[in-house]
Amino acid sequence: MTRIRVKGFKIFDDRHGKPRCYHRATGHKIDLEKTPLGSAEFFAECTRIAAIAEARKAQAPKPGTLGGLVNAYFQTEHFGNLADATKRDYRKCADFLHPIRDTPVSAITKPLVSGIHDKAAGKIGWRRANMVRTFLSQVFRYAIPRGLIDRDYAAGVIPKPRPKDRPYANRPWAVEERAVVLERAAPHVRVAIALIMNTGLDPSDALKLTRRQIDGNTIWGVRGKTGHEVAIPISPTLQAALDAAPPHDAVTILATSTGKPWTYNGFSTVWHRFKKKLEAEDAVQPGLTLKGLRHTVATTLREAGLEERQIADLLGQKTPSMARHYSRSANLADRNRITMETLEKENERRSKVVKPFKKTVKP
Repeated sequence: MTRIRVKGFKIFDDRHGKPRCYHRATGHKIDLEKTPLGSAEFFAECTRIAAIAEARKAQAPKPGTLGGLVNAYFQTEHFGNLADATKRDYRKCADFLHPIRDTPVSAITKPLVSGIHDKAAGKIGWRRANMVRTFLSQVFRYAIPRGLIDRDYAAGVIPKPRPKDRPYANRPWAVEERAVVLERAAPHVRVAIALIMNTGLDPSDALKLTRRQIDGNTIWGVRGKTGHEVAIPISPTLQAALDAAPPHDAVTILATSTGKPWTYNGFSTVWHRFKKKLEAEDAVQPGLTLKGLRHTVATTLREAGLEERQIADLLGQKTPSMARHYSRSANLADRNRITMETLEKENERRSKVVKPFKKTVKP
C-alpha cells in the first residue's frame, strides 16, 4: 500500500487503525471523512492550511523589532496584572503601531518616538497619542532588563497638552442631571447608577461587586485599576436604592433585566442609548459619562470642605505601605463613614432645589 506523505503534515493510523492527519506547526486537524486521504480535495486542504500558517508566521512579530518588543511586553507579569480597561487601551496602541512593527530596534531613537507621537496626535487625537507614548515607555522599560533595548526612548518625549477649547472628559454631573437620570432610568439601570453615584466607584468595579463584598453596612472591595483596597459605608440613600432594585439570583449586586451579571460593554451600551435619548430632549447636557459620577463624588466632597486625604481614602486612591496594611484596613471603614455622612448630607441639601422629572425613558 502506497504511503502518502505531505511536507509539514503528520499522517498516521490511530490505535483503532483509523487514518489521521494533522498540520505539524499548528496542530490543525484535517477531516479525512470530508476530504479523503490522497484525494484532490485532501491535497487542496493541505495547501490551504499550509498557506494560512505561512501567512500567520509572516505576521508574527520578528525578534529584534518594535513588534518583537511589544510582543515581549504582552508576555510580562506587569501587563497581565493591569486592569482590563488598561489592557484594552494598550492593545489599541499596539494596533496603531502595527504598520511599523518591523522597525529594527537599532533604528529606534528618541526623534523616531517623537515623530510617532506627533503622527498619533494628528490621526487619533492628543489623548490617545499620549497613551501611545505611555505604552511605548512601558514596553521599553520592561525590555531594558532583558537586554532587548538599551534605554527608554519615550522618556524625553513631551506629552501633548489638552486643547484649550476642549471640554474636560468625565465632567461632574449637575444636581439636575442626577435627578433626571435617576427619575427616568429603568429600575435595573437606576440601581447601578445609584451605586456608582453614592460610592464613587469606577463603573467597571461597581458592576463586578458581589453580594459577599457587603459586610453589614459596608462595601469592601479593591479598585481594579490600582489594586488599592476600598471600604465604603452604605448610606441611607444607597441602601434605599438597593432595597428598591428588582430581585435577582445573580452573585453580583447589580444585574440585567434578565437577572444576569452585567458586562461592562453591555451596561455601557444600555447607558449610551439611554443618555442619547435624554440629550435629544435637552434633559441633560452633552458629555455625561458614568466615570463622571466618580468625579462628582470627589467634587462634592471637596466643595463641602473635606481634606484630600479623606476623599482619597473613599475613592481608593491612597497607597498604604505593606507594614500598615492591616491596621489601615481596620480603621478605613470608620474614617470613610464620616466622609460618607458628609456626602449624604451634601447630596440631600442640593437635591432639595431640584424639581422631580416624571417622564420615563426606556434604556
